Amino acid sequence: MRSLRGMDLRPTADRVRETLFNVVTAGNPAALEGTVWLDLYAGTGAVGIEALSRGAGKVYFVESSTRAAELVRQNLQSLEVASGFRIVKQEVVRALHKLEAENVVADFVFLDPAYRMEEAYRKTLEALAQLHILTRGTVVIAEHQKKFDPGEAFASLGRYRKLEQGDAALSFYRKLADD
Repeated sequence: MRSLRGMDLRPTADRVRETLFNVVTAGNPAALEGTVWLDLYAGTGAVGIEALSRGAGKVYFVESSTRAAELVRQNLQSLEVASGFRIVKQEVVRALHKLEAENVVADFVFLDPAYRMEEAYRKTLEALAQLHILTRGTVVIAEHQKKFDPGEAFASLGRYRKLEQGDAALSFYRKLADD
């Protein structure tokens, strides 16, 4: 998996990614078959690519940086992944509105902005809570620094689990009620 020097790209560490997928599959490797993923602030695309390798039906890689979006494309090509994905080169909240207008509904949403972009967590989680891109069963996962807490609840979206791995943490959210 290639990365870019000098950018705020911090690919999700292998151990954190392993923990993430162990939690979402709950020991059932077929749990991801045909699922729809949003890999927000995609960076290298590592999480979305892992989801595809585990049977996801479609992954939307959302990345505002032209260089990072091209890197995702290169990483997919180098792994000979030719279908089951779409790269959306746009600011995340704007892209979420666009995907909602296209009637995209996600089973899993992973967000991992650059750690210094603490406000991006709030804006993204608030947008997700308001949009009809999530169902009650959708799992939203935010990777963040252990010392930073993105928040417990955002409108109808509430955290139900938090796991720490080294300096990183994963916060898991679900809709609390249907709109």
